Amino acid sequence: MSEPQDLLQKLRGIQERRAAMGTAPVPGATVIERVLGPNEVVIGGRPTLMFGSNNYLGLTHHPRVLAAARDALAVYGAGTTGSRAANGTFAIHEELERAFAEWFGKRHALIFSTGYQANLSLIGGLCGPGDVILIDSDSHASIYDATRQTAAQVIGFRHNSPDSLRRKLERLPPGRNRLVVVEGLYSIRGDVAPLKEIVAVCREHGAYLLVDEAHSLGTFGPRGLGCAEAQGVLDEVDFIVGTFSKSLAGLGGVCVSNHGELTSLHFLARAYVFTASGSPSNIASVREAIAVIRDQPELREELWANVRRLRCGLAELGFTLEPTESPIVAIATGEEALTIRLWQALLLEGVYVNLIVPPGCPRDACVLRASCSAAHTPGQIARAIDIFARVAAAFGLGTTSARIDATSTVV
Repeated sequence: MSEPQDLLQKLRGIQERRAAMGTAPVPGATVIERVLGPNEVVIGGRPTLMFGSNNYLGLTHHPRVLAAARDALAVYGAGTTGSRAANGTFAIHEELERAFAEWFGKRHALIFSTGYQANLSLIGGLCGPGDVILIDSDSHASIYDATRQTAAQVIGFRHNSPDSLRRKLERLPPGRNRLVVVEGLYSIRGDVAPLKEIVAVCREHGAYLLVDEAHSLGTFGPRGLGCAEAQGVLDEVDFIVGTFSKSLAGLGGVCVSNHGELTSLHFLARAYVFTASGSPSNIASVREAIAVIRDQPELREELWANVRRLRCGLAELGFTLEPTESPIVAIATGEEALTIRLWQALLLEGVYVNLIVPPGCPRDACVLRASCSAAHTPGQIARAIDIFARVAAAFGLGTTSARIDATSTVV
């Protein structure tokens, strides 16, 4: 019988892997030293274009959002020092819940301290022994973790496949509660769920439907309510989950629903009961971010114009892009070692993107992920494309003859 592995051995393996990179930038350990604006930071002492943030509408530096945070800090203090169930429910928490319910046109809303916690709370609070949870195979880690804390049966179905979901539901015996969980916009490759078809399958088989709109809240739909609104099925989804940490420029999560039972979730969800509530400055800034999104729909127009500028420039350079047009511009790079070297080269040249390697994706299906923002200027996008061109040339990739002028308004 072999000796058990030391508890710390897996951590030593990571240390050894990092050490092998020498002085090159290390994925997962990049420090932002200063923030120069919504889309420019200082990393390693160098100004760096930020294309790896989820600041889709550029609200992290919006004057109204900052003013709301400052005012709440002065009135309520720095933190709540308690959970919502103990001493951590302030009037502004309930005001934010009412703002979400009114924005979505839903009867009820419940906020959480993080978006991750929202999925843990909702799935963990709803599901138990004898229930069935069916999740898209590309679901976020928070969804997978939420299912593991329950005693429910968990079944995966093929990514974005209503037919696969239908087959899984047809095999279930009658009389069992079933909850289907999908995302509106998937964060790795920026692809969108076929929610109309998924809603139809759920209704056919008597399943509840939860849609996580973390990356699509604020960016899709006539009012910015996400992919369910954009596809005309907002009223047919049982539970919409969203996060504050993307378009809303804060920290937290929310669930909106017409089911009145949602208001009792805080008695059952351990991740809600035993976590401190959101800080007043954060809650106030998110409420103001909602108001800005509703007052300034042109922010979404600017975002989508920037998405098209970036996609057009990268496509002209010969990069392979995921086909769905979304604020997440995913560049297929394939092999892990090459992807890491590309990421390091881009960072040293002055542009930060997200690195997606295993276990975040299948082996040899690695991705560099660039996120667009309404706050990116045409000049910033042109500079980023020029950096991609130089790096591609250095690696012998793509078609490097294309260059985008700094005044370009390519859409």
